[in-house]
Order: sequence, then C-alpha cells, then structure tokens
Amino acid sequence: MKKFRVGILGATGMVGQNYIRLLNNHPWFKVTYVAASANSAGVTYFDSIIGRWQMATAVPKDTRSLIVEDVANINKARKHCDFVFSAFEMPDKSLVKEMEEKYAAAGIPVVSNASANRFTDDVPMLIPEINPHHIDIIPIQKKNRGWKKGFIVVKPNCSLQSYITPVFALTKAGYPVEKIFITTLQAVSGAGYPGVPSLDMIGNVVPFIPGEEEKTEEEPLKILGEIKDGKFQKAVYPAISAHCNRVPVIDGHLACVSLKFAGKKPAREKILKIWKEFRALPQTLKLPMAPEQPILYRNEHNRPQPRKDRDREKGMAVTVGRLRECKIFDYKFAALSHNTVRGAAGGGILNAELLVKKGYIK
Repeated sequence: MKKFRVGILGATGMVGQNYIRLLNNHPWFKVTYVAASANSAGVTYFDSIIGRWQMATAVPKDTRSLIVEDVANINKARKHCDFVFSAFEMPDKSLVKEMEEKYAAAGIPVVSNASANRFTDDVPMLIPEINPHHIDIIPIQKKNRGWKKGFIVVKPNCSLQSYITPVFALTKAGYPVEKIFITTLQAVSGAGYPGVPSLDMIGNVVPFIPGEEEKTEEEPLKILGEIKDGKFQKAVYPAISAHCNRVPVIDGHLACVSLKFAGKKPAREKILKIWKEFRALPQTLKLPMAPEQPILYRNEHNRPQPRKDRDREKGMAVTVGRLRECKIFDYKFAALSHNTVRGAAGGGILNAELLVKKGYIK
C-alpha cells in the first residue's frame, strides 16, 4: 500500500524523537515532515538533535536530511502531510490548543499527545482498547468548527495508562469499579529532556509532579464516559484518589492500585481469567502497533518491574502483578506501562492506525 505522509510537530523533543524511532519502517506511515519552534527551524533534523538525541537506536536515515520547519508554517505542512502527530508543548496551553486548531482548520488531521485539548467538549481522548467508539464524535467536531478534512484526536496522560485498561477489562466483564486508591511511581523520562535535574533525582524520590494527580483522577472519567448531545459526558465512577511520585527510573510508570467494586466482588481466579482473555478492537483489526495481548500477568511476587517488563509486546502492553485481597477495599495489585511508548508516541501511533482503519484519515 502507498504509505501515508506523516508530519511530527515538536519533532526534536523526547516524544517527537520516539515518534521518529517508532515510525521507522512502519508499514503504513512514512515521516515526510518535521517541525519545531522557530529557534530549531532551518537546519536538517540530524543537525537539530546533535547532543540531544535520547533514543537507544540511531537516527533513521530517511529522517536525517529532512529540514526542520517552523511549527507555525502550516501552509508548508499542507504540501507534505496527510496528517500530523502533535508532540509539542508550551508553558501556555492555550497556544498549543490554538496551533492544533489552526492545523485542523487547514484540513490536516491532528493526532495529539499534548494536554491542551484533552477536555475540549468535542475532542475524543482515546485509548483504542477502551473507547474506540469515541471517534464517532469527529463528524460533530468538524461540523461545530466548520472544518472539512481536519480534526483533532488526543491521547490521555501517561500516568493513568498503567492501570486503566485492567480496570476497564473488569468493568466490561460485568464487575464495575466504584473506588480506586492509587500511588504512581513515575519515570524521569515523563518529564522530557533535560527534565528533572539529576541532583533532585539521584538517590531520591520526589512526591510531587505538577498536574499529574489531577490528570490521573479526572481523565479516566472522560475516557469511560459517553457522547451525549454532541459532547462528552463524564462517567460518575470510579472515584479516584491519586498520589503521584517521580522516581529515579528512566522508563516505565508503575502504579500501586487498590480498588473497590460497585457490586459483586469476583474471585481472584476470575479476575486473572478476565485479564488474560481481554482483547479489543485493535487486536481484532490487527493494527500494527497493537499488542497481541493487552494485559499480561506475572505470577512472581516481585513483578512487574520497569527494567524487566516495560518493553513487552513492543512496549504497548500493561503488565500486572501481585493481585491480592485488600483489607480496606476489595483487591490491590501493581501495574506497569511504558510511559514513552504506550503512554506517548506508541499510543499516538495506535490512535492514528485506528483512524486510518475507520476511514477518518485518508
């Protein structure tokens, strides 16, 4: 098949670099356009990331010679892209929101990692295994804005993706969850590069990440919600209380979760069976970035661990362990996801694959 031409906004940052790495040799997508701030524009991609490339693999040959463009030059992007991944951030979120809307208005679909549009009423916040039907709002979004070809789809914050799929699997199987108490242990790569200063992190844990607890508590309610009267209505449950901590780990967000069911409490063996058998639309469609088994369970008493489990299923699976009864709620467990793959660029690629398969990106 002829590959879709892909642009990456914020291509020099950590998330942008992961897009470049993961899209190398992708069967459907080819990176044809890279953009960043005006300060980074005007040189080759290879020259722009000298001393800043953080991936374990080399810069792909096809990308090295691409000229970095100013992210504000939307007219040039129109000539080279069928759609774009938005991986750039600014201190003023309204500027990111405005820029993404300008791309969509220009007829360019935007698959975003940024937080600016996550709670926009008619923008779906997508995890394809959980809420693929939320893309049904795209025609409404386009009608609301007068957009013909362009639209915006976002992915959620990386902090919640280690636990929301196992929770959703239980709800889907008929065991809705009422309350969750969660403590996240989040890798330093979640802060980008250069990120958290080494003197803050080496031999240390920082029990505060700006905005993370609010995102962890609120974003799942939109993901688990429904479309009503042309906009998203948040779910009432589960109620979530979160502690978010930065830990001296490079990649891999770990969550310690305690949950209480709204009704009948399933047996432990039933939960394990539900997780093992859970499959969803990305697996049915055999999307290239989709994990074959979205939820993996480790029986060892000391797993999952970031270094040993984060890369399973191309870095796209959630690895769960230590399921046991809780003396306050019903059960507790530990869950791990790769924050810069599943939680960032890989999740964005999976979203784009779903949009292609459903005919929204053409």
